[in-house]
Amino acid sequence: MVFRHTVVAAVAALGLVASFATPAEAASRPTGCTVPVIGPVCAPATAVLDGNQLLRTKFAALVGERTSRTALNNLLTAARSDLTAGPWSVTSKKQVPPSGDKHDYLSLAPYWWPTTQPTAENPWGCPFVQRDGQRNPIVDEITDHAYRGEAFAAIYRLALAWYYTGDARYARRAALDLRTWFLDAATKMNPNMNFAQGIPCKVDGRGIGIIEFSYTLSQVVDATAILATGAPGWTKADQAGMTGWYTQFLDWLRTSKNGTDEAKAQNNHGSFYDMLVAALALGTGQRDVAAAIARDAGPQRIAPQIQAKGLQTQETSRTRSWHYCPAPEIRYLIVGCGDGGSWTVQGRAGPQRGRACDVAAVGAAGQVGAGVGVAVPDCAGVRGGLVQYGGGGAARDQSDDGG
Repeated sequence: MVFRHTVVAAVAALGLVASFATPAEAASRPTGCTVPVIGPVCAPATAVLDGNQLLRTKFAALVGERTSRTALNNLLTAARSDLTAGPWSVTSKKQVPPSGDKHDYLSLAPYWWPTTQPTAENPWGCPFVQRDGQRNPIVDEITDHAYRGEAFAAIYRLALAWYYTGDARYARRAALDLRTWFLDAATKMNPNMNFAQGIPCKVDGRGIGIIEFSYTLSQVVDATAILATGAPGWTKADQAGMTGWYTQFLDWLRTSKNGTDEAKAQNNHGSFYDMLVAALALGTGQRDVAAAIARDAGPQRIAPQIQAKGLQTQETSRTRSWHYCPAPEIRYLIVGCGDGGSWTVQGRAGPQRGRACDVAAVGAAGQVGAGVGVAVPDCAGVRGGLVQYGGGGAARDQSDDGG
């Protein structure tokens, strides 16, 4: 009991120092629910995370509940490093996209390789050929992909760290990172992925590249919802700007050639696309769009992917098959958690979810040295936002996936 009181007192003192704001600053913030002692005390309107579970997890950590407290400590260890990292921008890259605008996101297909030595006349060594599962290190020369990963992960951790502690430093740094990547005129990213995962001398960009944003941008949507509960340094104008960016990007996803190509994908790309569109729809108040995706997930996504005996034939044919097979299970378990429970799809081969989970887990366990750990998260862990810090199983970013 003494330990619990000590934890509460320490976190409360931190929140007391961090939560005071000038009247002008308070007036500019989104309508929130912060108090001077412990920061936010309401459930944020998150898209993937469960806002009510976030609040329950916050109070569990405050009173010293072991699992929540351990996970929070792990989160804060990472978030403290984020305070001095970045900010990141798409305009930092040396290369210029085909549009001539550095504000456009640019990346290369990870599994495509040159067939000849580069020359002055053929600087890329074209033509390129595909080597599935073999990542070409040349993709790292364009920094947008790596910077995206670092920026979005930092924003997510910082927002969660502020929510759980009330420490204004985390909120202000998350705000800086968000403005730099999405909002500031000099550094912002245009809301499109026209030039994602291009192939030199073949195509400028492909729908398959959208997967680079599917998981991590969904986390950013949740981060801004968390900050909107009244974070210091995050204004109503900031929140409106992000909602506008999300709206434009969602429109691009649903109407552009690259977006509609990805929507048609029957493998992990299609279900990751659904996850991103649903998160953006929820983040912009378009609940009917998100509801339609959830309603159609069974017949349009899960049933085509999971065949007899639980096999995901479009993934087991890949060279790194167990890197991909758990993906639908994790994505749609998150959808199920967000809807208040789990799910089972009755398909041609019978109930498909549990069978596919069993196959994926057994298969991955047999891949010695493959570097893949299959952990199906419990709903409370997913909802509480601490799942990857020791509060449950772990979902994994597949942003390197491509073709």
